[in-house]
Amino acid sequence: MTESLSITASAIDPGLLALPWSTPLADWSSHDIVYLPKGISRHLVRFATLSGRVVAIKETTAEMARREYDMLGSLDRLDVPCVQRVAVIDGRWAPAPRGAAQRDATRADGRHGEDAGGKPLASALVTAHLRFSLPYRALFTQVLRPDTANRLVDALAVLLVRLHNVGFFWGGVSLSNTLFRRDAGAFAAYLVDAETGELHEGGLTRGQREHDLDVAHTNIAGEILDLAAGGRLERGMDAVEIADGIISSYRSLWDALTGTETFAVGESWRITERVQKLNALGFDIGEMSIRTTPDGTRVSIQPKVVDAGHHQRRLIRLTGLDVEENQARRLLNDLDEYRARTGASDDDEEMVAHEWLTRVFEPVIRAIPFELRAKLEPAEVFHQVLEHRWYMSQARGVSVPLAEVLAGYIDEVLRYRRDEATVMGPATETLTVPIDLGSSAGPGSGSAGPGSSGPGSGSSGSGSVQAGSGSGAHDEEEPTGDWRDLV
Repeated sequence: MTESLSITASAIDPGLLALPWSTPLADWSSHDIVYLPKGISRHLVRFATLSGRVVAIKETTAEMARREYDMLGSLDRLDVPCVQRVAVIDGRWAPAPRGAAQRDATRADGRHGEDAGGKPLASALVTAHLRFSLPYRALFTQVLRPDTANRLVDALAVLLVRLHNVGFFWGGVSLSNTLFRRDAGAFAAYLVDAETGELHEGGLTRGQREHDLDVAHTNIAGEILDLAAGGRLERGMDAVEIADGIISSYRSLWDALTGTETFAVGESWRITERVQKLNALGFDIGEMSIRTTPDGTRVSIQPKVVDAGHHQRRLIRLTGLDVEENQARRLLNDLDEYRARTGASDDDEEMVAHEWLTRVFEPVIRAIPFELRAKLEPAEVFHQVLEHRWYMSQARGVSVPLAEVLAGYIDEVLRYRRDEATVMGPATETLTVPIDLGSSAGPGSGSAGPGSSGPGSGSSGSGSVQAGSGSGAHDEEEPTGDWRDLV
């Protein structure tokens, strides 16, 4: 019944009242939902539009919905990559058939609901859809290739380290419970399902961390084996070997962030070296423990407080651009190259950054046709333009002007990508996209081939930028069929 509906939200959106909460989620019409790729879930999940944005709706118990809502709020305050909570919907009732409602609605005590012929419905958790993100099964069409699998596992390992660093025990680590966004040749992972999570203010024990790793290893191996059973895994790939990757990646990064290092007193330069190493990995040290031995000959150092987002924070401070960590690293490399090329190395860093933003970055983004701007995030477009320039320059043996590079990238690469802002079909139809028969490597593929040291990392220069014309090839693999069948 409408009068029994209870909505809990940090910021109430009146549009929540317009959604058909008295209807089971499985029965929502095509006018109420949108089609987006979904991962495998133990619960029914649908996407809907809410005041011009897309939200995910999951049916669950009232207790679990409230618990996960609170947990996502806590993780957001800790600056952990996760989906944004929107609301918890409780007190949902499906009305009785018209005849039964008319017969039972009038009661002396005025009671409604179950006694009036209706039936209770599951509570719902509403979260914001993460723009430009995809579940792992939507990142390829025909088969999962080793490079893509390794990048996914590495991204999940980084996410798990960040979660453990703030004292979060996940309990349900898997590729299916994660969303991925492109991040300058790599992927950035975001937690989607916090239903089984626990937050421990005193930090996690080694046993809790190892349990999460064991769950991750088992789930990833199972997910890869499932792909293999469906013929979607490249021949020769070992599911267990792929799953082993999260163990090695996690432990390597965890040791780098938290391990103790001992050296002679005269080697104090190693403190700076440790800080620089963590900065290179994308972390800042907020607090470090430094101890000397009783005889004063040896020093031990151990980071105590580490924060992810070293390059992101520097880029925001200089330009105001809020992007993923590897994207920020790539943009900062281009900014540094611009400073060197223009002879502005000794000038104020913030002034040069503003000049680079207005003369280099923004002209490239403005040159993207409006109808193509939902393909990729602006920072990812800029990264891929630099990649495209590197490939073209290598092929010709000379530096290619940015205007020519951008025209080629738009018409040969970007135009043939899907819209990753929100991959959705018509309101009343299923979504079918063409299968890419080409290789995932090559210009615009997002692979890390050239690296930051090649011409692709250099300054983009400035000047007039305009789109050209031509034909091109597809970039990455794309899924087909009705997204609702993937759940």
